Amino acid sequence: MLAETVVALKAHLAIHVKSVTQSIQFYRKMFGIEPSKVRTGYAKFDVQNPPLNFTINEAVFEDAGALSHMGIQVASTADVLMIRQRWADVGLVTRDEMQTDCCYARQDKTWVHDPDGNEWEVFVVLEDNLPEKETPKATACCGPDCCPPAVTASHV
Repeated sequence: MLAETVVALKAHLAIHVKSVTQSIQFYRKMFGIEPSKVRTGYAKFDVQNPPLNFTINEAVFEDAGALSHMGIQVASTADVLMIRQRWADVGLVTRDEMQTDCCYARQDKTWVHDPDGNEWEVFVVLEDNLPEKETPKATACCGPDCCPPAVTASHV
């Protein structure tokens, strides 16, 4: 019997937000597109680049959930800077980490956070498979504050 190949169309990510209305404003700016569907307590963004079926669902919660962060990997530092500029142009506050060692890789990245504090990064991997470093037990690697960056700056 031959195994059939399934071609995935895109990843799906659904997150809880406290206010769909506030979150639509943020994600409209972040993705640069309008939501493809909006209902009471729900919105969907059909992102083409990168291919992503992204939905926000209104829910009641106290603190941030178990989600660490979300990210979009790009091909170059120039791409990181281009997206950072686009985000700044629409009024999003960015935070850069250039030449930072995180997730056992050297990266250039910029961060934004949505109205509920969910962190998004756009990053390029400059060097991969770095050796493991000693880190404080309370610090999780690969999060928005995992590793001290060589250069950090905020924009807008």
